[in-house]
Amino acid sequence: MDRAFYTQLAIDSIAGQTIPLETVQRLLSSETEFLALLDAAFEVRKKFFGRKVHVHIINNAQNGYCPEDCHYCAQAKSSSSEIKEYPIKSDTEILAEAKQAYESGAFRYCMVFAGRGPSQKRVEHLSQLIRKIKSNYPIQVCVSAGLLDEEKAQILKVAGLDRLNHNLNTSRAHYPEICTTHTYDERLNTLQAAKKAGLEVCSGMIIGMGETSDDVLEVAYTLRKLQAPSIPVNFYIPIPGTKVKEPSPLAPEYCLRILCVFRLLNPRAEIRVAAGRELHLRDMEVMALYPANSLFLDGYLNAKGSTRLKTLQMIKDAGFTLDSEFGVDELLKNETPAPQTAVSDFSKIALKGLEELRPQLLGVAPTVKNSENNAKY
Repeated sequence: MDRAFYTQLAIDSIAGQTIPLETVQRLLSSETEFLALLDAAFEVRKKFFGRKVHVHIINNAQNGYCPEDCHYCAQAKSSSSEIKEYPIKSDTEILAEAKQAYESGAFRYCMVFAGRGPSQKRVEHLSQLIRKIKSNYPIQVCVSAGLLDEEKAQILKVAGLDRLNHNLNTSRAHYPEICTTHTYDERLNTLQAAKKAGLEVCSGMIIGMGETSDDVLEVAYTLRKLQAPSIPVNFYIPIPGTKVKEPSPLAPEYCLRILCVFRLLNPRAEIRVAAGRELHLRDMEVMALYPANSLFLDGYLNAKGSTRLKTLQMIKDAGFTLDSEFGVDELLKNETPAPQTAVSDFSKIALKGLEELRPQLLGVAPTVKNSENNAKY
């Protein structure tokens, strides 16, 4: 394929044209030139986001206590992972971590609550928290709370929630292989309920759970149809104790091709290189910033990520800037070198301890798994 093919790809994507399936299938294979594809994706990223990077900080607001059996998740009832479990954090903790996220340069603060879906009581509580955060800090707020209907989504919208996260995770056909306690369509219905309530939706997938390239593309096209403005692309971190059998080996180039495809099919969306970037992209991690315009700082739900210093330095060294009131140089001045504990080796996956999960409340002992009272809440 000549250079004109890749130039036209970028032109068509920017114009909002749907790239045919046959073409996209070729983009995931070595049949197409990798660097030319990366450049085409970057042209689209540059058109809509320039060289800015959105930094997200995730708050694992409740760890464990989930009745679902999502095979990839360390918090699932079917998992034997040695995570530090605790019920929902106090409002004081959550607000303090929102402040810390804002002062760390985060564009968006993401609160994640384990469970099938929020009760009416929890929705009302979340609404109060959202109002407090939005009144104190000029930061976007995203919540991930499981399955919910339009009425509950509307309550969160009125409270000021910017986005609701609910990942599709994989295709409809492959979904029974990764979860049996709820369905793909229940997830899709949650996204549609959020959109009807006027919320932006954040939804993506996890690569490396035995899916085919066609499964990947199905999700990419579905999210295009939903016009999802935020798409996290996760690369599976095989935490010991989870149920995914024989996770798919992922080559760095294949991961980057997937990010390029998501960008070309969803040109205006915030594409996030999310969990597992350190593990699967390895020395090619920085190249993810060319199709993707967003990433997580301070790790993921239960797995550690790169140090804040390493991530900020990577952004600066590649010539990108932060979409934040704080410049990357300003933030780097406040960072001190620390041991690198990111996920970088399948045999040495580093889980977060309480010092990372609950920095505002050191010394809190984990509670008993699947507390009945917390499950009801």
